[in-house]
Amino acid sequence: MMTLEEFRNGIFALKTRRFGNVAEIMIKKIYKLEESKKLEFDKFDAANKKRIEIKFSTVLKENENKINEKNILEEIEKANFSIRAMKFKEIAKKSFDSNIQQIKCKEFDLLYYGLFFADYIYIFCMTSDQVKKCKGYSNKQHRGNKGEGQFHLNNDTIKYHIENHLVKKMNYRQLYNIFK
Repeated sequence: MMTLEEFRNGIFALKTRRFGNVAEIMIKKIYKLEESKKLEFDKFDAANKKRIEIKFSTVLKENENKINEKNILEEIEKANFSIRAMKFKEIAKKSFDSNIQQIKCKEFDLLYYGLFFADYIYIFCMTSDQVKKCKGYSNKQHRGNKGEGQFHLNNDTIKYHIENHLVKKMNYRQLYNIFK
């Protein structure tokens, strides 16, 4: 049986779509959602007839240095997620920036989004209309892009999200038990 540390480290080691699948399964199980029958959104809340989008990020300490020819080996060594994964209490001392991106507000009713810290998972929720008014939201993600936006969860915005949109905070034991 894997330890909680191995479980958490495994989540942090997952990349892009595989990590996204973990977040989607977590939200599906917590909120008893159904699979979406469309590609435009991730899950469906049949009881409330809501289209659900899910976006999560791991929280890592920002890199202190840019990679160059002189420090490349040192920077690769420091890239280890077990060194860079931040605990929630560290946000007062260390910088972080998690980008919630590829948000297509026309395609969903509710956005579940959040952060995987080293010690806790924070789950937030907003309606598509709230996203458009969210602190730091930009309706432009890439040049020429239409209908797709983004916002950042970082040291400057985390308080806003906790005070206005936090719906659940849990530890890795609780998450492990959901998946068991």
